[in-house]
Amino acid sequence: MLAVIYFTLALVAVFCTFSAIFQARRLYWFVVVYFFTAWLCGELALIHIIWQVSLTGVLAFAGTFEDPLAQTGLGLFALSWLGLFYLHFQAMDSPRHLRGALYRALGQNYRADIPPERQHVLCDDIVSGHWLKPFSFKRPGVRLHSHVSYSDAGKRNLLDIYHPREPREGGFPVLLQVHGGGWMIGEKEQQALPLMYHLAERGWLCVAINYRLSPDAAFPAHIIDVKKAIAWIRENIAEYGGNPDFIAITGGSAGGHLSSLAALTPNYREWQPGFEDVDTTLQAAVPFYGVYDFLDRHDVRPEMAMEDMLADRVMQCTREENYELWDTGSPLSQVRADAPPMFVIHGTHDSLVWVEEARTFVSALQAESEQPVAYAELPGGQHAFEVFHSVRTDHTVHAVGHFLEWTHAKWLEDRAAR
Repeated sequence: MLAVIYFTLALVAVFCTFSAIFQARRLYWFVVVYFFTAWLCGELALIHIIWQVSLTGVLAFAGTFEDPLAQTGLGLFALSWLGLFYLHFQAMDSPRHLRGALYRALGQNYRADIPPERQHVLCDDIVSGHWLKPFSFKRPGVRLHSHVSYSDAGKRNLLDIYHPREPREGGFPVLLQVHGGGWMIGEKEQQALPLMYHLAERGWLCVAINYRLSPDAAFPAHIIDVKKAIAWIRENIAEYGGNPDFIAITGGSAGGHLSSLAALTPNYREWQPGFEDVDTTLQAAVPFYGVYDFLDRHDVRPEMAMEDMLADRVMQCTREENYELWDTGSPLSQVRADAPPMFVIHGTHDSLVWVEEARTFVSALQAESEQPVAYAELPGGQHAFEVFHSVRTDHTVHAVGHFLEWTHAKWLEDRAAR
């Protein structure tokens, strides 16, 4: 019986490992299974090695490998271990791609633009204690203010504030986090926790929001709520020690769409009903694996069912019925010369939002924007890779920290020169 269980687990392990290694597309209904196996295996490769080797050791001690089926299972596990080591070292190579993105956008000596008193917060090396405990997020230097209301939609208009314990001269710069979930699911506590705790530990005030979801709400309710949150920050964040004049934004998936759209549509009156005169300009944006073109004008996802889902549940109209709404709601349509500095991040193996989506958006943005546009394409990265600690996540968090410190330093420099 133990041999059968071991062999079955070995088959599953091999399938998961090679799902993470090999990029697969056009999977239709099977894409969800593929995504979860590739995501958890690719980001937690060493943890998978640990449990697989531990199980093998226990069964070897029990004499299970006298059974030929168990011996076959051992061969399969060995194949899985080779693949998992490959995935681990691929993730360890992430800094090369992240640093390259920052060097190309900000210059080889960008760190010299960051004030000496902030140099100590720039991290290059990751801590194994973090990625070996992927779901341990809390940090002793961070306080959490939960479920603060920023508008009138009940639970969907609540926010959390990740607050540094030590004060900062001039107030804390603010990072607004917008969760993903296909515009239909998701909560403020479910995404970007490694990033927010990392930054809050280093003198940033991070705000994570809920927003109204489809199908109960139709677009543009989602982006209106994001702008309501920006307006709330402008008016109230000083009470928490934040600087209301510097707000950066980030988000993944649907949050990547909404964060980039908010950054590219400052003071867009149609999306600021009742608060048209509030300045919703953002100082930086870091969208992760976002959807940037509802209209899919470059045929990035010709065989995906996203258009039907958008029409039925999110937009609640077809593109033919309201082309202007679909067009206006696409960050690709909002690319502008005065866009804020942006750092776009996407994984090559993303099975839910293909990497070509980011390439097209970044190409248009770099051609138009007068501010730096950094783009990091991470080999092997799946959708939602930065939800929990992993080797790839922690390196990415550090790179985002570098980018935000640089943008804040340049903002202070420009402000002092006025």
